[in-house]
Amino acid sequence: MKKIAIFADVQNIYYTTRDAYARQFNYRKIWQRISTEGEIVSAIAYAIDRGDEQQLKFQDALKHIGFTIKLKPYIQRSDGSAKGDWDVGITIDVMDIAKEVDTVVLLSGDGDFDLLLKKIKNDYGVTTEVYGVPALTANSLINAADIYHHIDEDLLL
Repeated sequence: MKKIAIFADVQNIYYTTRDAYARQFNYRKIWQRISTEGEIVSAIAYAIDRGDEQQLKFQDALKHIGFTIKLKPYIQRSDGSAKGDWDVGITIDVMDIAKEVDTVVLLSGDGDFDLLLKKIKNDYGVTTEVYGVPALTANSLINAADIYHHIDEDLLL
């Protein structure tokens, strides 16, 4: 049976589905879909910790589905901008597990991950899949993935 690892860039998925569809992503449905392809041996959701009640409920729901949650503190800069980027953390975790799985699934539209997908394909021979909102997914990421899946109505709440 194919071994699969899932990496969810929660902030990216939240904002792209909200901006494109004014709806939320259905993590339970994506889990069900991917689990038909093989055994999910690792699933990590990367999020920013704001400590609010609604976010805690969402994180509990993700844990119940089967995701491990990794949190970074929300940082508000003095100029009003915010910081909360998981790109390096996701990259390290993908590199750590890529040699142990057959498929890496990335839930993100962030083009910064294109080099990562190319690297793990070349070094470990894994299949790479990306789920992203079509209008808000970097072309470089789509091109780097072996398989690109559109996030559209069927994967939304």
